[in-house]
Amino acid sequence: MAEKSIFKFRIEPQDVDFTFHARLDSLCSIMLHMAGADAQNRGFGVDAIMVKNRAWVLSRMSVEIDRFPKQYEGMELRTWVSENRLLLSTRNFEMVDAAGEVVCRAVSQWCLIDYERRVPVSLEECDTFTPDKLCSAPSPCTPPRKLRGIEPTESTSRRVVYSDIDFNHHVNTMRYLAMMLDVLPIDMLSSNRPLRLDVHFMHECRLGQTISVGYCQQGEESMFEIISDEATVACRAVIEWR
Repeated sequence: MAEKSIFKFRIEPQDVDFTFHARLDSLCSIMLHMAGADAQNRGFGVDAIMVKNRAWVLSRMSVEIDRFPKQYEGMELRTWVSENRLLLSTRNFEMVDAAGEVVCRAVSQWCLIDYERRVPVSLEECDTFTPDKLCSAPSPCTPPRKLRGIEPTESTSRRVVYSDIDFNHHVNTMRYLAMMLDVLPIDMLSSNRPLRLDVHFMHECRLGQTISVGYCQQGEESMFEIISDEATVACRAVIEWR
């Protein structure tokens, strides 16, 4: 069985907001970046699977944050893959501060897709992702939950532009999260309260499309839904404030 991979990093100025604490989308981006680096180191990264016209796509993610790290704070990220099912691979994360405290934990679920047809394929096709690359350590928090549709009390529309897209002209996953955070009241974002995020990426949006970001508040839960101009739900998310 594989061991957890460990990466050291620090919170840089581009990762923080005006409170000098890391933003939620920055922490998620750091985790996804390290996931890519770990997959490449272990032989099942983008470079290895693209030769067979395959790609990794993030399907769902749950993130629990106890404390938002400060600017220039040194951190350690631990990541490992704990389970492969037929169509989903589970990758886990822990962010640990200099005192050894876990301040953030996450569980992500990934699909392997046919890059041109954009449809899921069996993980058994990824012959570089062998069972010995799984780690026996359990996930550090509960996996992403299913999210229902919402009736937004607020909604904003925007066009998908150059800065939103990735290498295949679709909206980058973390851009969806940034769009949702942008509709929240600023006092909620500046409080740096502990939280849990559940997010489900459902369909891709393309350059030039117009998308609608819907939001409603139910008690301590901020609920979001992003819909494309084709009336397709692209992404749903819930932030539970703690």
